[in-house]
Amino acid sequence: MATQTQQKPQDLIPVTILTGFLGAGKTTLLNRILHEQHGEKIAVIENEFGETGVDNEILVKDKQEQIVEMNNGCLCCTVRGDLVRILGDLGKKRRRGEVKFDRVIIETTGLANPGPVAQTFFMDEAIHDQYVLDAVVTVVDAVHAGKQLDEHDEARRQIGFADRILLSKTDLVDDDAKVDALMSRLRQMNPRAQQKRVHMGETEIKDLLDIRGFNLNAALEVDPKFLESTEHSHDDDVTSFVWKDARPMQMEKIETFLSLMVQNYGEDLLRYKGVLNIQGEPRRMIFQGVHMLMGGSPGAPWAPGEARESVMVFIGRKIPRRLFEEGLAYCIA
Repeated sequence: MATQTQQKPQDLIPVTILTGFLGAGKTTLLNRILHEQHGEKIAVIENEFGETGVDNEILVKDKQEQIVEMNNGCLCCTVRGDLVRILGDLGKKRRRGEVKFDRVIIETTGLANPGPVAQTFFMDEAIHDQYVLDAVVTVVDAVHAGKQLDEHDEARRQIGFADRILLSKTDLVDDDAKVDALMSRLRQMNPRAQQKRVHMGETEIKDLLDIRGFNLNAALEVDPKFLESTEHSHDDDVTSFVWKDARPMQMEKIETFLSLMVQNYGEDLLRYKGVLNIQGEPRRMIFQGVHMLMGGSPGAPWAPGEARESVMVFIGRKIPRRLFEEGLAYCIA
């Protein structure tokens, strides 16, 4: 993972990736953001290919990128080329004072795997020096999600990458038990993503921004209900598991093991994150990764008398859980 050298973290522009399968309600949500007087200056980037995007009245549809400023200070951009290029161009315009914005929201196409978009903020040094990825927010259509998850790998990947899941159209489901079952399924696929029901894009801005899902020093949050049941009603290829152990770990062993796992299974590891109790270290070690890219940094010190424990979350496609658990156990000091 690249290191941020040119700007202090607080000077970097936070970015939210908004994803979700076709018809989930992403555009409805974006239209609300673009029209509301919320006091935030947001650049919304539509990374769309062939779908109907934000209102035709807002965007001029042609072959080139369009940057349109809204009356509430927001910007809306269409991207029909390289995302790195448009982010770089926006950064230059911002530095020259030609446009003003405080943060960026990227809407992916409904058929997209959000992984490559997320990797952009780690692999391209110029982008990494200007922007910081805050979170991946996934909108889920409560009416059609079951079928979509059964049939489309992209829908499952969108869940696996999520830091927050927004369930839309729950009012159109005639049985609350069906919504509860869907939420349980999503929780099994991704226990670290907070879920929230939304209606017609009526989502508070605070539910979308400053989630700090990609912040290494943010608290590791795992849904406590995840470990209550081991029953699975669906054979999803995107699954997750949490590994915990109070015994101290040996740094050299854990680095070697995780590197080996990433080399062999990185393409299928959508997200992984953890807090490590390292032998002889007064501070917790925080790590996380996306696919093949992994990074770590020291976190807050362990408080006197605090129970030290390693907690790791792995989310991916057909993860060999037993192999991971046996390897992690070997890393115990």
